[in-house]
Amino acid sequence: MLTLPNILTLSRIVAMPLLAFLLWWPKWEFGYGLAFALYCLMGITDYFDGYLARSSGAVSKLGVFLDPIADKIMVAAVILVLTAQGVLTGPYVGDMHVIAGLIILVREIAVSGLREFLGGLQVSVPVSRLAKWKTTFQMISLGALILGAAMPWWNLDLGALAINVPHTVGLTTLWGAAVLTLITGWDYLRVGLKHMD
Repeated sequence: MLTLPNILTLSRIVAMPLLAFLLWWPKWEFGYGLAFALYCLMGITDYFDGYLARSSGAVSKLGVFLDPIADKIMVAAVILVLTAQGVLTGPYVGDMHVIAGLIILVREIAVSGLREFLGGLQVSVPVSRLAKWKTTFQMISLGALILGAAMPWWNLDLGALAINVPHTVGLTTLWGAAVLTLITGWDYLRVGLKHMD
């Protein structure tokens, strides 16, 4: 049961409190640098647990159950801590960027519930290519936001406005992920509605 892919998946869950701890102080640049390294390591384990499970034929029910949970815990925790610490803010719209994070969280909860409902009906909903792009945008955005706080001096001067490059990339891709989240969420909902009385 505790195969290498499952251990890698569990390691992401176990590492989550440490990541949240490192993100708790947004002015602690070194801590955010460590958080970025840990976040990247967690992303690498996310890739390799699936790859190893498929290539070695070690796909297990525990792994199928834990992998999406580990991903959702990581995304939700990072969004919540970055929101609480005021990192999801930017020029012109201030903290309205929190809405993009909220869209992502609501979709994750709704799709999890929908998958549980459809699972009871023995209906499988495969992950679409667009959903994989959504996940990619999500992971890039959160990593870039963490990196931006770790490197507040990485700025681009645009006249009177100085923008932090990774932070701006993070906010932009966060909105991209939110848009893809709405599209893929609607796709899942349409499938689910066909099986509801």
